[in-house]
Amino acid sequence: MEREIITTADGSKTIQIKEWNEQYHSKHGAIQEAYHVFIKNGLDLFEHQDLAILEIGFGTGLNAFITLLEGSKKCLSIHYVAVEAYPVSVAEISQLNYVEELDALEKQRDFEKLHSSPWHEASSITKDFTLQKEQKDFNDIQSSSQFDLIYFDAFGARVQPELWTVQIFEKMFRALKNNGVRVTYAAKGSVRRAMQEVGFEVERLPGPPERGKC
Repeated sequence: MEREIITTADGSKTIQIKEWNEQYHSKHGAIQEAYHVFIKNGLDLFEHQDLAILEIGFGTGLNAFITLLEGSKKCLSIHYVAVEAYPVSVAEISQLNYVEELDALEKQRDFEKLHSSPWHEASSITKDFTLQKEQKDFNDIQSSSQFDLIYFDAFGARVQPELWTVQIFEKMFRALKNNGVRVTYAAKGSVRRAMQEVGFEVERLPGPPERGKC
């Protein structure tokens, strides 16, 4: 499918799949969405501890990069596992402007390491942030009681409904530790009901401008 780099409303870039009219991040603001959904309602719940995070949909690496930046401020030691079935190309990564838009030029090398690190093995990006990228289908996740926090950032139910099913959410539920947290941008009724069916306690929170995925 044809993909192109577009600029979102907050000035940060993302990738758009033209055939689906679907973006990797909200067209209303890629950075804004990442902070609101995954940092404010996820990472900010944790302080001064070792933290294991699973990201469903590594994509552009934006969520991982912001987590690296914010985790350092919060004195977190993070082990970050990112699952991605179809990695973004080097050419696409080179066109993204997250380092500049986040005013994090001193972390340029860390952003590059997120993408250049090998797949299927843990790599130290900084002294407090370890990344393990897994190139596989979400159905192949078999983790059990391993993660404190899950970022569920898959493409939306409008274009990939198979990623928002009871079967997938059962895998997410098993992967979390007791009292673990799973955050996502989607709030449609069928998604909430599927999460509740597998045992999640679901809370609907105010969101950023909709990305148009669900």
